[in-house]
Amino acid sequence: MFHRHSHHHPHGPHGHPHHGGGHGPRGRGPKMFDAGAMRYVVLQLIAEKPRHGYEIIKELEQRSGGGYSPSPGAIYPLLSMLLDMGHVVASADGNKKLHTITPEGEAFLAENRQFVDAILARMAEGDEHRDGLRSAMHELKHAAIEQARAANHQPERIEQIRAILRRAVEDINAL
Repeated sequence: MFHRHSHHHPHGPHGHPHHGGGHGPRGRGPKMFDAGAMRYVVLQLIAEKPRHGYEIIKELEQRSGGGYSPSPGAIYPLLSMLLDMGHVVASADGNKKLHTITPEGEAFLAENRQFVDAILARMAEGDEHRDGLRSAMHELKHAAIEQARAANHQPERIEQIRAILRRAVEDINAL
């Protein structure tokens, strides 16, 4: 998860303006979702397979390439609303609730298929922009692990790797 908000920005300690990603100081463009759009996406995820609330949060995070992480405070009330609307049913699964789409929910999704597909496409686009960054982070991780292995318990070599990684963190945070 990355934050583009400065620490003194008036959005609370985590830099999440109204759980959507809003217009940051650098003008990121439209926020990822408004509450209405989110309802369709969550229903689509449940249509694909029955899910717990936590799984929905993780799946949204993954599909947006980690660029969007809805809070439980955004997801659970939405699930309650979908239950009230009769679009999903919930069954107890241990101490969690497993949400399954209903025929009414399926019909609602079918009626709004173009809109749902457009939102999902927009999520995937956000993912493409981060792919280069993600692969660079994987390369860094693998290089650090390989060099640490090759160092074969040489404390000074391990410390060099640690120092490089710390500098990288400082450089990125200084951007």
